[in-house]
Amino acid sequence: IIIMTPPNVRIIHSGHACNIEEERYTERVYTIREGETLELTCLVSGHPRPQIRWTKTAGSATDRFQDSSVFNETLRITRIQRHQGGRYYCKAENGLGTPAIKSIRVDVYYLDDPIVTVHQSIGEAKEQFYYERTVFLRCAANSNPPVRYSWRRGREFLSQGSDKGVEIYEPFFTQGETKILKLKNLRPQDYANYTCTASVRNVCGIPDKSVLFRLTNKTASPTIKLLVEDPIVANPGQTVVLVCIISGGEPTPTLTWVRNNEELPKKSNLNSETLTIPAISTEDAGVYSCVASNNVGNPAKKSTNIVVRALKKGRFWITPDPYHNDDNIQIGREVKISCQVEATPPEELMFSWLKNGRPLRSSERMVITQTDPDVAPGITNLDIIDLKFTDFGTYTCVASLKNGGIPEISIDVNISSTTVPPNLTVPQEKSPLLSQEGDTVELQCLVSGKPKPIILWSRADKEVPMPDGNMQTESYDGVLRIVNVSREMAGTYRCQTSQYNGFNVKPREAIMELIVLYPPAVEPVYTEIRQGLGRPFSLSCRVLRAHPSKVLDYEWKLGTRLLTVGQLHTRDETEYHVRALNREGYGAYTCDIKNEAGAGRCTFLVTGKAYAPEFYYDTYSALWQNKPRVYGFKLQWTQMNPNAVDRIMAYRLGIKQTGHQRWWEQEIPIEDNIQKGELLTYNLTELIKPEAYQVRLRPITRFGEGDSTERIIRYSGKFHCGFEEDTICMFIQDKTEEFDWTRHSAATRDTKYTPNTGPSSDRTGSKQGFYMYIETSRPRLEGDKARLLTPSFSIAPKNPYGNVATNPTYCFSFYYHMYGKHIGTLNVYLRQKSQTGQDTSVWTLSGNQGDRWRQARININPTSSFQMVLEGIRGSGIEGDIAVDDVTIEEGECRDPPPSSNIRSLASPAAVHIWQLWLTLLLVLVGLRR
Repeated sequence: IIIMTPPNVRIIHSGHACNIEEERYTERVYTIREGETLELTCLVSGHPRPQIRWTKTAGSATDRFQDSSVFNETLRITRIQRHQGGRYYCKAENGLGTPAIKSIRVDVYYLDDPIVTVHQSIGEAKEQFYYERTVFLRCAANSNPPVRYSWRRGREFLSQGSDKGVEIYEPFFTQGETKILKLKNLRPQDYANYTCTASVRNVCGIPDKSVLFRLTNKTASPTIKLLVEDPIVANPGQTVVLVCIISGGEPTPTLTWVRNNEELPKKSNLNSETLTIPAISTEDAGVYSCVASNNVGNPAKKSTNIVVRALKKGRFWITPDPYHNDDNIQIGREVKISCQVEATPPEELMFSWLKNGRPLRSSERMVITQTDPDVAPGITNLDIIDLKFTDFGTYTCVASLKNGGIPEISIDVNISSTTVPPNLTVPQEKSPLLSQEGDTVELQCLVSGKPKPIILWSRADKEVPMPDGNMQTESYDGVLRIVNVSREMAGTYRCQTSQYNGFNVKPREAIMELIVLYPPAVEPVYTEIRQGLGRPFSLSCRVLRAHPSKVLDYEWKLGTRLLTVGQLHTRDETEYHVRALNREGYGAYTCDIKNEAGAGRCTFLVTGKAYAPEFYYDTYSALWQNKPRVYGFKLQWTQMNPNAVDRIMAYRLGIKQTGHQRWWEQEIPIEDNIQKGELLTYNLTELIKPEAYQVRLRPITRFGEGDSTERIIRYSGKFHCGFEEDTICMFIQDKTEEFDWTRHSAATRDTKYTPNTGPSSDRTGSKQGFYMYIETSRPRLEGDKARLLTPSFSIAPKNPYGNVATNPTYCFSFYYHMYGKHIGTLNVYLRQKSQTGQDTSVWTLSGNQGDRWRQARININPTSSFQMVLEGIRGSGIEGDIAVDDVTIEEGECRDPPPSSNIRSLASPAAVHIWQLWLTLLLVLVGLRR
């Protein structure tokens, strides 16, 4: 038998589901309460055994469930949360056909505590001079499914129309998520306790939740006072204390603090109405808000801005006379020195100038100006008009804050005959710069001029960040240092002068090239090749990239033995051929492809080991009884790629009880060549009930032992089929009869011609579930038969002493649906291997049984391997569809058999024979008495 079947899959559920619904033409909906455990199992069939993967919302597995469960048959999520609801997919694939995919939608139910908010409106009609006060009580709760609200005043339930002064409505814009109670023109009886109850009607056992609000004539929205200045200006290191006082509100409001509408600094201390920030720093600056809420009206909010005083980033630049073409500073020309500092608060920033350490005041030739700090960061300019020799010297810009407490920033600028614009050059030996991957390299631009400006490094060949992650990197000495250089960093780099700490002129720049040498990257890095003796094969190693790549040397080895050498000039791969593999040819072949930066290696492990066998899991008659305390198991497998290596001569079988350490081993000889997909079998006997066993199977060739595979065998005395897979559990149609049984589900079945017959769902009530039925529409004729045969079931292998001493009893059960005025007959037969051509009738039923599923249970006593036969016979018309579902064969007698008043259950031949013996004995006794 050749067994190669594509994957099939279905999803079953366990855990704490509270409702399972079927959505017509789509998929199942699994409802679960938040905090419970979700457990979904993916049942797969197919050979070779399919690989399983769980995904969510058709995407890849996310962090919403652990990766360890993504590739298991069972997906388990403990304490599921609302955001973990959605559509889950189980995908199974084994390389045959298209992957099988099934989905189930998980709906997480929850109900949060409701919240009541109160809003008041006061209106005044001028003409009638009356005063009106209306109160709105709004109740809201997050939930799934949608929540229903109810209101009570004291113990009295309120409903629309029950009180003229009360209106209850759900605003359209909230889509039913809130319930609003409107109290118009408040009356004395309206001052009371109001209870809002939120309910999801106890779905998933979620209880109702309530909230109480006491409405009095003192009910008012919150008011607060913030007892601090705005803004608060503090020096670094100071302790800042904020005090917020509740000045009104009923019920008593609760206070919260936020900074920039986010969390407070971790070091802050909150004590009732006081917020303390010790040792404040610039990182702690921001808008601090005190918020009071009591669910009446809008929350009260007061804010203050904390400003932490600071000076930073002092820079300068020199601007030559703009009315001349060259950038030099010369006697008789104008020159401007600019100084920039970032200050907080900017309005406190003060500048002063010194020349050679002495204060400098603004004059006609020495003009000092300062920009508006509200327009741009603080900048001060010193314009020297008609530069003279006596103006040469050191000019100092001093930045400070008005109220002190912060260290000053001083910036020195030297103006002399040697003050010249910058120039950039690249040392000849530095471009192009050669390096190898992993090295530390230094790109260098030589900066001349006085003063020396900051150098900005960037990529010149493409818009990508520098190694430090920024688009530009500053350097004060003209050197860019790159640690652990990689091939991606190769290319051209630009160094250019910055206007800061230098001349404010057109930037000077230079370009240099970085060449990164790296060894060849090759493929395949590692490959295992299975090969039989005497066969030819070829190995190929290909270069993906390398630098330099013009001439590459290659070297083939087997172990340490040199095989061949050569060079790659125009080709990017090298091959090595073996004409006939001998025993010495097994081992690790390596191909090293080299350049001056190193070598890339391809490794090929050539072995004669056979591939692992693949157990066949989709066997429905694998387990059978032998004796009361032991059982047998029909082990079945196929061999993966059996022709890849030498002929498999035997298998080494190992078996042990799960949880034990000791293995029992034996060899299973193989006489002939194994074909791909050929089903191999071996009977395991004397397995102790109900123990589980671990089985290991390893192929043996003349090379030695191959790869092994393992599986667990668990005892189960039950066969069940719900016809959910296309393979219909290995049932087969009897092709000698007039027509076949049909697999269908109510979701896809066309009932246009026969609306008054057949089931509307499968046995479980699912519209998506499948069942088998006979279609009695034309061209079927009265008396036509359709036969459906179960797989063959073994009871016990023959032993040297004959058959099993006592015939085991099995319970054969199934659900049937016989609805329609033209229902014919449903028969059940026992077919045994020892009774070729003779089926024994064990159950029969005819006529309309109503539009519902019923169960039949039958005790059978086979003496050899057997099958059960389900025979449907067409009645007198088209309204005669007969369906069956959930077929079960279980060892032991049937328990709690269903009522059989309208069912004719036929005894086995042995039971008839015993009854005849008892009747004969009774007649003899009556004759003797007479």
